[in-house]
Amino acid sequence: MQKFSVKGNIIFTKDMDKFEIHDDSYLNIENGKIISISKENLFKEVVSYEGNLIIPGFTDTHLHAPQINNIGLGYDEELLSWLEKYTFPEEAKYKNKDFAKKSYSNFVNRLLENGTTSSVIFGTIHKDTTLLLAEMMEEKGLKAYIGKVNMNRNSPDFYIEETEESVEDTEEFIKALASFENIKPIITPRFVPSCTEVLMNKLGDLAEKYDLKIQSHLSESRSEIDWVKDLHPECKNYLDVYVKYSLARNNLNTVMAHCVWLTDEEKEVMKDKEILVSHCPYSNANLTSGIAPVRELISKGINVSLGSDVSGGSEMFMGRIISLAQMLSKMHYVHIDETQKPLTISELFYMATKGGGKFFGNVGSFEEGYSADFLVINDKSIQDINSRTSKERLERFLFTGDKSNISKVYVNGRRIR
Repeated sequence: MQKFSVKGNIIFTKDMDKFEIHDDSYLNIENGKIISISKENLFKEVVSYEGNLIIPGFTDTHLHAPQINNIGLGYDEELLSWLEKYTFPEEAKYKNKDFAKKSYSNFVNRLLENGTTSSVIFGTIHKDTTLLLAEMMEEKGLKAYIGKVNMNRNSPDFYIEETEESVEDTEEFIKALASFENIKPIITPRFVPSCTEVLMNKLGDLAEKYDLKIQSHLSESRSEIDWVKDLHPECKNYLDVYVKYSLARNNLNTVMAHCVWLTDEEKEVMKDKEILVSHCPYSNANLTSGIAPVRELISKGINVSLGSDVSGGSEMFMGRIISLAQMLSKMHYVHIDETQKPLTISELFYMATKGGGKFFGNVGSFEEGYSADFLVINDKSIQDINSRTSKERLERFLFTGDKSNISKVYVNGRRIR
């Protein structure tokens, strides 16, 4: 259907500080875009989800597809030892196409069933199987930026690249995705310790040549920061390394995961360059990285989104991620800085939808011209005997519901099955 109206209780966040609620209304869609919200249907074709909640699809701005099999493993370790013992051995398996196909099929379906319609994804160093992931995501109809990971130093012998091979494979991967509709390539240096100066320079050149977005990790743990300082004493701080090698592009063209321990100077650069933060509460807690000062980042004008960080994170359902992010913000307020008020549900829902959706353009809201990416929420199983507002129902879904309450998923106005 090119033109149709969807009926239900519509709720979204145009701004961080409040919900926009349109009960018993119509979401009017034309050619995959939102035209309007109205009390009467604009188009003859109507799909009715009367009584259900209709919300924007979730956006996950940081996750590692090849770590889908490792969810729930290794959380006695901190970041660097966890990478060595669990992550690198698992990702090395993706050289095998049959293994990759089975694992990535599970990953794609897990995204869909959890209502994640847009995501920013790390693959592995393997060009061919990362391309397989892109093909599977494109076929399913979900949106994503997917990166072939780059690693040419401080990595195990069984999972490392030669510099020229890394650059050539990355460029071939970029070209292979040129015709894709929903899947786009993204430059993906794993993190500073795994990439030499030469490789980072060449990746910066590729980002400039093809006008690509960039994803990586930044200031996740204190031991990681110390390592970067030892590797790059010539740079002022961790972020300065990315800046030096043209891997911190301006205007929402770069997303950095974690950002737990940013210096004041780094925060100013993040704001000035409009670098998106992907706040990953589950992995920050699981791997003993710390509590990110999200309220402070927002107050400084830095864009913040949410990431599951599978498999450092043990949860893909964005409701749980919102819940833990709010709890950690309360602990930050109580134990670290009483000037930084806890995050509200509307702020966190915004981060999980429009805040991350900014990285994709007009995604994550029901404003005119935005992509018609939405979820239909059937919350009968978690309702009580009281009459609840749509805001209360959404809150309960986020905090006590799960993927079973997501009955339909739409991307670009098309139902994804």
